[in-house]
Amino acid sequence: MTSHQPLPAFPDGFLWGTSTSAFQIEGGVGADGRGPSVWDAFTRQPGRIKDGSDAAVATDHYHRWREDVALLRELGAGAYRFSVSWPRVLPTGTGEVNAPGLDFYDALVDALCEAGIEPVPTLFHWDTPLPLEERGGWLERDTAQRFADYADAVAARLADRVTRWITLNEPAEVTLLGYGLGDHAPGKRLLFDALPAAHHQLLGHGLAARALRARGVRSIGVANSHGPVWPVSSSEEDTGAAALYDLLTNRLFAEPLLLGRYPDEGLAAMLPGPVADDLGLIGDSLDWYGVNYYQPTLVGAPDPRTQADEFAGIGIPAELPFGIREIPGRERTGFGWAVVPEGLRETLRTLRERYGERLPPVLVTENGCAYPEPVADAGRIAFHDAHLRELHAALEEGADVRGYFVWSLLDNFEWAEGYEQRFGLVHVDYATGERTPKDSFRWLRDALRAQRPPGRESGR
Repeated sequence: MTSHQPLPAFPDGFLWGTSTSAFQIEGGVGADGRGPSVWDAFTRQPGRIKDGSDAAVATDHYHRWREDVALLRELGAGAYRFSVSWPRVLPTGTGEVNAPGLDFYDALVDALCEAGIEPVPTLFHWDTPLPLEERGGWLERDTAQRFADYADAVAARLADRVTRWITLNEPAEVTLLGYGLGDHAPGKRLLFDALPAAHHQLLGHGLAARALRARGVRSIGVANSHGPVWPVSSSEEDTGAAALYDLLTNRLFAEPLLLGRYPDEGLAAMLPGPVADDLGLIGDSLDWYGVNYYQPTLVGAPDPRTQADEFAGIGIPAELPFGIREIPGRERTGFGWAVVPEGLRETLRTLRERYGERLPPVLVTENGCAYPEPVADAGRIAFHDAHLRELHAALEEGADVRGYFVWSLLDNFEWAEGYEQRFGLVHVDYATGERTPKDSFRWLRDALRAQRPPGRESGR
């Protein structure tokens, strides 16, 4: 239940924002020279998207972005985390820059700055240009260099006004769901042969960070998904399965960035190219660390009786050495995800314990929930109220967290779920594009006003 007490006071300068991604909200997939992405191709494959939809229009942010900036201003957001569409800037993934594509982000950044809202762009939120994917995508080392070239092109236009950058969003999901299990684009089912995609994304981050620094950027982060991994029991089989799952979903993507090494020598040996040299670049590239948190994962040894069942839309192949279970005794979101606010505090504590002084300041770059209610979304209010109280408790324990971004500003195209799951603070009528702030929007607006020092008008 939602507390009737106001949120505790967060530190001065704490950054409050919301997050979106280009493919999920922009639409305009053929507008002004944008090229196709791997997700455009994926949505055209029968059976890939649960409701049979695509993102050709999505929320039509490409044409209605001024409305959305006005909503951010009304909310009192101090920052807006959006993503730049790689195929909108470089339609084939390389070569000549598409000027109208960059013009769109140039105008968006100007409008955000004028509204007193910090623009925080993410360079890669899953929409690889299709021609690059057809040449192997993130399984190929060359994609990392192409990503760095793209980062340079975007920074050349925006770095005079954008100070804080995110290179990658959730490389774990791209690797595991896109290349490993095939539930997301590009739809490959390679299992452990997907690991090169992990390394090449991390290498792409390192190369992009170097390109950004050459353009004068001094605040670079990455948005990694994190959550506690709980074993089903204390048996050796279950704890071993949980440890492996934790390695693949948490440590595999954090430790090259934070420690300059992979968490397992055998796993590192499966990766292509000059891994040791690459790690020197990857491990010296962050100014802050982004955490996307949604829920813990309950893991045990594989169970042939349940392994083929779907958990949160993801089928776990029987040949994998772990199984995922539902967390019992918890409220669930409309997506069926368990509501575990204390998991956010546990996640932040685990990061501090594992990485100590190597962990830079943290931003919670995504936290949110899907509920079906169009406007009266009491469940979303309760979700964010509880998670923010746990976040404040984590600060009191010593976590160095500098900001919190709600996923998401708008209802949107939710990847393989299509339009069935609504994460937004703002309801979108997909037939008309009409935006209607939900009760959670008004709750957060009022909470942010209460956080501001007297006389301060904006959320920054």
